[in-house]
Amino acid sequence: MPLDPVLNWLLEPSQPSIRYLTLTHVMGRRPSDPEARAARQEIPQDPWVREMLSRRSPSGWWVRDGGRTEPRFLGTHWNMLALADLGATREIPEVRQSSEYWMAKSPLAGGGVGGLGKGKGHHCFTANMARALIRLGYAEDSRVRQTMEWLVKTAHPKGGWSCRFSTEGPATSRTLDAWEGLGAFAVYPREKWTNSMKTVVERAAEYYLERELHQQGERYEPWYRFHWPTHYYYDLLVGLDCLTALGYGSDRRLGYALELLRSKRGKDGKWKLDAVQTDPDPESARWFAEHPNRRPNPLAFEEAGRPSKMITMRARTVLSRVG
Repeated sequence: MPLDPVLNWLLEPSQPSIRYLTLTHVMGRRPSDPEARAARQEIPQDPWVREMLSRRSPSGWWVRDGGRTEPRFLGTHWNMLALADLGATREIPEVRQSSEYWMAKSPLAGGGVGGLGKGKGHHCFTANMARALIRLGYAEDSRVRQTMEWLVKTAHPKGGWSCRFSTEGPATSRTLDAWEGLGAFAVYPREKWTNSMKTVVERAAEYYLERELHQQGERYEPWYRFHWPTHYYYDLLVGLDCLTALGYGSDRRLGYALELLRSKRGKDGKWKLDAVQTDPDPESARWFAEHPNRRPNPLAFEEAGRPSKMITMRARTVLSRVG
């Protein structure tokens, strides 16, 4: 065992998902490494994975048939994102069945997946789905390839995406909140990138870097709090994970975000879960106040304010990429 007590905590066999991600993301082991392979085989028995799969319908959905995103954070879409985060893949029969159900219910007009009403794509939903499917083992699937090409076609000409509107042509606006497109390319195998994909990623990365991952309008406090599942929310750990995975770990413009990351490490070497999800924007908060029955229920695995294995693993992953 490593001498590092935090690594020992992350490597505890009782949580094979975190153990596998720590071995491969933090310690740099190959998936074929015997310890990593053994941990991966145990992922179906991980308590968080097992809990999600126990709530799943035998037909492949969560809560209700056809309700991909509803109820918010408890429906099919959100569980699939969390399963992908935890290292689950289509090698697990239940995950494969739910992946196919998810894709069949979300066709993208013109090909691909991640379509909402009438097959229209939405950057948050579509790119989140692409990122998860790649992690789930569908990088070779033609539907995922078409979705990645859609992300290229609908990116802002100067870099980045919009998260507020469904678009089929180039984004008319862009925001740091719309990180999902960059996140999808961060996990898409480089050998599959076209020149246009490379250009889009470079422009999007520059958009984030020139703003040091957080400078856009008035200070938005939730960006400085770390949370998981991330769903479609953005914080500086999300930005750091994307940019360092894409190879920008040595860029000096990450300095502010890295300083924040290091400052949030506890004396015990662990990071806390600051919040299960971020605060709703004012417009959404007013709407939920008027419609309390539609207020979203968080999908939570750890307690806010307590040391978090997921946040600690992600933070250590980022720091391992920047030396």
